[in-house]
Amino acid sequence: MIRLLIVDDHPAMRAGLTAVLRSEPGIIPLATASSAEDLEPTLQRTKPDVVLLDYHLPGADGLKLCRRLKRDVPAPAVLLYSAYADSSMVVPAILAGADGLLNKSAPAPELYDALRAVARGDRVLPPVPRELLESAGHRVDPGDLPILAMMVDGTPISEIAEALRVPARDVSRRLDAMIERLRVEIAVA
Repeated sequence: MIRLLIVDDHPAMRAGLTAVLRSEPGIIPLATASSAEDLEPTLQRTKPDVVLLDYHLPGADGLKLCRRLKRDVPAPAVLLYSAYADSSMVVPAILAGADGLLNKSAPAPELYDALRAVARGDRVLPPVPRELLESAGHRVDPGDLPILAMMVDGTPISEIAEALRVPARDVSRRLDAMIERLRVEIAVA
């Protein structure tokens, strides 16, 4: 059984996702949250295996929320979910620690598969096109290139810190700075 928390600011989207996911065997939508403020108490109350997290929430940043979620012990799997999900979001999603990235237009079976995959520890991320990786490399501090490369390869933060001989909190701070530089701005009507 996959215990799921849905985080989205649109009531109709939360209701629709809950209904669709409730009908799928093995997936249990425990609760929903509509904002960053709702997330923490709901997370503490439900202790989900997976968080289906909208990339863009009013007054909040899905990437920062993902980073915060991934610091919990044990951390839930996080599937970033966006109407604008494409390859331009993959590097910031990786740096934020997302286990997956999926477009909201994906058919329900693809959503089910993605949720099952991240729940078992797999990454569900589009390939990083070489030109996007090169572009990201030009936008981050040159000293952060090894961290960028290791994160794209799936290296855990603790191993990055050990390889670079720096505290894990320094790697986390540098990741936050890189995410800020690489985050994708979404024009929302």
